[in-house]
Amino acid sequence: MSLLQTQHLAKNYADQQILTDINIHLNEGELVSILGVSGVGKTTLFNLIAGLLSPEAGDVMLAGQKITNVPGKVSYMLQKDLLLPYRTIMGNVILPALMRGVPKKKAEAQAAPLFSVFGLAGTEKVYPKSLSGGMRQRAALLRTYMFSKPVTLLDEPFSALDEITKHQVHSWYLDLMAKINLSTLLITHDVDEAILLSNRIYILNGKPATVTKEIEIDARLKQKTDFELSPEFLQYKRQIINLL
Repeated sequence: MSLLQTQHLAKNYADQQILTDINIHLNEGELVSILGVSGVGKTTLFNLIAGLLSPEAGDVMLAGQKITNVPGKVSYMLQKDLLLPYRTIMGNVILPALMRGVPKKKAEAQAAPLFSVFGLAGTEKVYPKSLSGGMRQRAALLRTYMFSKPVTLLDEPFSALDEITKHQVHSWYLDLMAKINLSTLLITHDVDEAILLSNRIYILNGKPATVTKEIEIDARLKQKTDFELSPEFLQYKRQIINLL
């Protein structure tokens, strides 16, 4: 059974149909990307999965249970890190726990061991303005993880980073997923990023948008140190660009 599944999801805005018959799934421990041109409805899809919007048709299933229209069942990180500048990194990270009514000292005790796991050791008492873009994204991801949900939705989380930092954060995030068994749905416009990070990629196309292709990335190829320069990588990239 898939950890997360959408079944024939459809969404309209006013008289315009945005999404139709969306069927995707996410298995435990996977990173699956959603690729599509701007405005195709990727963020709308995430808002449906997160229970922030109601679909006209279809359902969202989590571990076999219907979560359609039920917010708070998945973790959700938007494109910007949205760290509060007047709170320390620890203060930002524990916000999800505080929102659940966890006492501050207990929340800090829960978060403290994770700072080293997320590569943030020593930043607990500093403020966001003191961190680099990559470190801010790590802090935002830790805050998202503190929601303690089995599925994490990431909407363009690395787009604001420069290429060198982005590659570093990519490697770190894949290691982190394996270490703490994260399952991730990722929205991205970056074809290279989708190929490098994903187990599978869904191509979203059309008006209304639907899934037009599912592409599985060979895990053995990804283990090559020069995968990004390989003919296989370029073949994936050519296929995806032609589909988009």
